[in-house]
Amino acid sequence: MKQSHRMTNDDIALIDRSNYRHHLVEFPQQVMDAMRIARNTRLNFDGGGIDNVVVTGLGGSAIAGDLLRSYLADRVRVPMFVNRDYRLPGFVQKQSLVIVSSYSGDTEETLAAYREAVKRKSRIICISSGGELTSLARRHRNSLIAVPRGLPPRAALGYLFFPVLSAVTKLRLATENRPGWRETTHLLGVLAKRFGNADARRNLAAELAYRLKGKLPIIYSSTERFDSVNLRWRGQLAENAKVLAFGNVVPEMNHNELVGWRVLKDLMKNMTVVILRDASDHRRVQKRMDIMKSIVGEFSGDVLEVRSEGRSLLARMFSLIHLGDWVSFYLAILNGVDPTPVKVIDYLKTQLAKV
Repeated sequence: MKQSHRMTNDDIALIDRSNYRHHLVEFPQQVMDAMRIARNTRLNFDGGGIDNVVVTGLGGSAIAGDLLRSYLADRVRVPMFVNRDYRLPGFVQKQSLVIVSSYSGDTEETLAAYREAVKRKSRIICISSGGELTSLARRHRNSLIAVPRGLPPRAALGYLFFPVLSAVTKLRLATENRPGWRETTHLLGVLAKRFGNADARRNLAAELAYRLKGKLPIIYSSTERFDSVNLRWRGQLAENAKVLAFGNVVPEMNHNELVGWRVLKDLMKNMTVVILRDASDHRRVQKRMDIMKSIVGEFSGDVLEVRSEGRSLLARMFSLIHLGDWVSFYLAILNGVDPTPVKVIDYLKTQLAKV
């Protein structure tokens, strides 16, 4: 597709052969369905005596744990950790709650971590759409949150996030703002309509995709709440648009990475910085971002700022998540690639299965 050609809904239909767009359009409905599953989830233990929470998973199944950790940072009463490995941290014992997240149910790293949790006699909650994890959870009589199957894991974020959030609050390990759930579903419905029409005169997601085409995206955000949203943007750009994307958080990058914006001038001209901003960012972080923008702007090809929408923290986080998902989708279309297939991951799994 030529850069000068404005993307249309017809263009999308030709490239998006697996209809990933459907998952984005239906995401508000998915979130409402996930909330229904959350309300109906029953656990076979209470929260007494739990000293820490570990969410173990990979890829699209792990990002829900990151979002949970960020979202509940000031409301969770025990330490929360996200594990992306075959092994669990040494501190995981009987007093630990291990949330095992694998949308497919067949992620080998997650299954290995699950087996460790069983050996250590931790309290376990499994969330999956099927596969071996579901079979093992039933065999060991673990609490199981069953979610609908048939989606790419990265498109199932609503199903993987809200039931786990509900479980943690039901165990009284954290407090929750239920009105924020209602605002989030409403706002997502508005945003899905706003971003879903490529033919619209004004579509922020499509406009950002145009400005990212042919560039290396560098995503910056605050640490406090939006580090996980930042990670989601990078993961979606890689899986959907098939492009590398890097990023970091403020204030940490002000103490090291910022110095790197200096020597590789020719390369940096092909980088586009996207700064994710939120009204609740620490006032000093906001000032740092203002100054940082002028520093990196001297070397990068472009600096873009996007701001969250909504009143509640949950709505603001998901407003940026949904925007990033649409940006990655439109960038895939501009790159002429079907967003859904992840052939290199499939190849890697096939090769691992031979060992």
